[in-house]
Amino acid sequence: MASLDLNALFGLEGKLALVTGASSGLGLHFCRVLAAAGVHVVMAARRVELLEELAAQTPGLVSTVRMEVSDGAGVQRAFDEVVERFGVPDIVLNNAGVTVTKPALAQTEADFDAVIGTNLKGGWLVATEAARRMVAAGKGGVIVNTASILGERVSGAVAPYAISKAGVIQATKALALELARHGIRVNALLPGYVVTDLNREFLSSEPGERLRQRIPSRRFGELSDLDAPLLLLVGEGGRHITGATLAVDGGHLVSGL
Repeated sequence: MASLDLNALFGLEGKLALVTGASSGLGLHFCRVLAAAGVHVVMAARRVELLEELAAQTPGLVSTVRMEVSDGAGVQRAFDEVVERFGVPDIVLNNAGVTVTKPALAQTEADFDAVIGTNLKGGWLVATEAARRMVAAGKGGVIVNTASILGERVSGAVAPYAISKAGVIQATKALALELARHGIRVNALLPGYVVTDLNREFLSSEPGERLRQRIPSRRFGELSDLDAPLLLLVGEGGRHITGATLAVDGGHLVSGL
């Protein structure tokens, strides 16, 4: 058997990627992973001043653009800027997301609109705008949506978030169906509980320990656990993967009821 050519398997050197929600958490980590793989990364978020600080700390070719994902006109302007400066992205990571944590009956209309507007509507606007640009340029591409295991199972006090992520999963499949003929692949990552600066204190608490005991692997994910799945979905090795939802959760989705 011939040895594997890992460079050909991923084939990311010189690609252009746009990453939304890039100012913290998973989005920031994904930017650093792609930059380390030789990708020119455009970091997108609302707080462009913070993005510029983070970009300066990230080795590799990294640029920034302001984007409010729930505003269709703003999404178009951001893509106009990216295309004018660098060209049409080869890779788009749809990662911007928010949540409101309180019981369903305490969630207000404004809470629901904020979560759905960013996570589902915003993801849809970014994905479809990216696809239009790719089709117009006559090139294929890759769109990876950050969903969640809460799009397939539920937890208390995050109903709008779970609803939005279920929508992201179905949107991934619907877009994959229609865009495959254009050479555009659309997939979703479904992270389980991953330790970040935002949740580290809770996950190390007593309630967090009870949660950990319900995960078959008996551990929370680390950001690095998402690196290989991400590179698979965006790289040449995943060229025949579209419409897939890849859970990275230590078996949490298949835990017993």
